[in-house]
Amino acid sequence: MLPIPESVSVIEKYMKDRVGLGVSFDLGIRKLNILRKDVHLYYVNGLTDSLIIVHLIEELVRINENEKQSSKIFEIIENRLVHDSVEKIKTMDELVDQVLSGLIVVVIEGESTALVIDVRSYPGRSTQEPDIEKVIRGSRDGFVENIILNTALTRRRIRDERLRFEITSVGERSKTDVAIGYIKDIANEDLINIIRDEIGNIKVDGIPMADKTVEEFLFRQGYDPFPFVRYTERADVAATHLLEGHVLVYVDTSPSVIITPTTYFYHMQHAEEYRQSPAVGTFERWMRYIGILSSLFLLPLWFLFYLEPSILPEKLAFIGPSKETNVPVIFQIFIADFGIEILRMAAIHTPTPLATAMGLIAAVLIGQIAIDVGLFVPEVILYVSLAAIGTYTTPSYELSVANKITRLCFLIAVAIFHTPGFIISITLFILWMASKKPFNTPYLWPFIPFYPKAFLQVLIRRSIPGSKLRPSINRTGDRIRQQ
Repeated sequence: MLPIPESVSVIEKYMKDRVGLGVSFDLGIRKLNILRKDVHLYYVNGLTDSLIIVHLIEELVRINENEKQSSKIFEIIENRLVHDSVEKIKTMDELVDQVLSGLIVVVIEGESTALVIDVRSYPGRSTQEPDIEKVIRGSRDGFVENIILNTALTRRRIRDERLRFEITSVGERSKTDVAIGYIKDIANEDLINIIRDEIGNIKVDGIPMADKTVEEFLFRQGYDPFPFVRYTERADVAATHLLEGHVLVYVDTSPSVIITPTTYFYHMQHAEEYRQSPAVGTFERWMRYIGILSSLFLLPLWFLFYLEPSILPEKLAFIGPSKETNVPVIFQIFIADFGIEILRMAAIHTPTPLATAMGLIAAVLIGQIAIDVGLFVPEVILYVSLAAIGTYTTPSYELSVANKITRLCFLIAVAIFHTPGFIISITLFILWMASKKPFNTPYLWPFIPFYPKAFLQVLIRRSIPGSKLRPSINRTGDRIRQQ
């Protein structure tokens, strides 16, 4: 690594040749003469606080008025940098990285050490409640695209001296800040080391997709649609998981935080359950479970009854289309399901004032006309809609899409093999899910392997005073939450 030259002109030439000083309009340099020594300040416009820069320059200029010529100019300038974060660096790689990260670097003629002042002021929005994780009661501050602000929101909720945020840089070109958050005496040390090593081994030019890119390097799950980590944009949810022994990954430029390790059932919980009484929270949890089960099994089960009405009891004989159409029912189901997915994707990219009108057109006109012309039977629209509603009750967007793909696979198996296809496909699904062990964590825990007490907490939202132990799946150092 190249040490910092003692000549400021050499440093300036390096910045022009390698970094684009003088070509890139946002790269700035301020040249001063302090006690007959050349002093240069390097910074990036837009990433630094201009008012602080002006204040620091004023302090440096006053040195000429208040100090005599001295050989200890480095110490004098260091003492005049009235800021709470000033560090020393000795290599050009560090100098470039710090400047491009939004810090000010001060270099002094005749000195091989530079001073770095943290005056970052990243552009971004203010904290607000996340759209996906809204609650009726509770905090309205959510994570934003600034990693410094996100860690501050977390530390505000956990004022523990053992809370750690280890920051590193990922990406040969992007040099994106990535931080690992955990509580030292609670989180499993082996898990921390694994995540630390995996992030350190990421060799890529950049991670513009932020946390999603980091997740793919951590797990390398390929085309497996089911999420191995949970994302949250709520600071209270992140703090809760830290106290349970999870390890969090914060990525700059992303408003989401990665929670690991997680299981299938972690993706089915929502903050609203813990903002209500245990009875109400349990009721909401059961309704959510029913919605998720319906998104997976309702359509395949109805289609099986349509194909084999003989397995229906007499009291349920009304289930199934009352009239035939020219289009096979399996194609009707797929067309309707794909249509809802296309409408969802279109709504995301449609301005809000038009999205409402488009939803009304899709719900009233398209659906009704399709029934009138004989393309769909009413029962198909009904059950596809119920399955779609169940999909949207899933708190995790990633899990909802994975469940939809699984539902389509169930439908294909039922269409080909009927009852054996339904039974075998569900059995294979459970076995496949049980075989997953991201970070050596059973994906269906506590159902497989079965832990009665932990599974009871999955079904019933216990009161906080009754939750005295942390989840055993995290293998925490300190399992006791309350004395």
